[in-house]
Amino acid sequence: MARFFKTGKGEYAEGDLFWGLTSAAVQKTARKYAAGISLREVDALLAHPFHEARSCAVVILVWQYQHAKTPQERKAVFDFFVPRLPRANNWDLIDVSVYKIIGAQLFGSGAELLFRLAESCNLWEQRAAVVSTLYFIKRGKLDVTFALCEKLLSHPHDLMHKACGWMLREAGKQDEAALCAFLDKFAAVMPRTMLRYSLEKLDREKRTYYMGRKAAQ
Repeated sequence: MARFFKTGKGEYAEGDLFWGLTSAAVQKTARKYAAGISLREVDALLAHPFHEARSCAVVILVWQYQHAKTPQERKAVFDFFVPRLPRANNWDLIDVSVYKIIGAQLFGSGAELLFRLAESCNLWEQRAAVVSTLYFIKRGKLDVTFALCEKLLSHPHDLMHKACGWMLREAGKQDEAALCAFLDKFAAVMPRTMLRYSLEKLDREKRTYYMGRKAAQ
């Protein structure tokens, strides 16, 4: 797990620690305690040096957000989570949580926060900005995803290339023509990983065409 999550010197999760628990075990524990645990206790979990404790924290937050009885309770979880995003310091912690909390909270009320997060110097806040749009995509709103991916075309990190490519692919499932319009404009300058991820659900002819656009540069 330490190798898989890139914890070596100079890697994106340098120094992270693991107990070796499965995702299923972490989620089972989170569900067991989610209804009764306070945000103060979740805060302690998010500050824990072991990865699985932080993973448990974000799963609890998702549960508490989705089971909140009032808009005020949902906003309390959202307000708690956003400033603590840097503690969700690996891609799995971001990917399992942000669209279900941040995306859900912002849908229909504006995405300014996502563009501010995209300008952060913190990799996990930047990834959160893009992945949060999955909630929008599933409801047919694609413009925020395309705008963020355009903004992040020159990002240097492979994890952002993968996140943007993943969201572009999901957007293409909803509206292939909109994805192709984006690729017509940017395929030649997109990072190769971002482009490859975005093409995965297109037919072979389109994949070959857009990869050729990249190769020609």
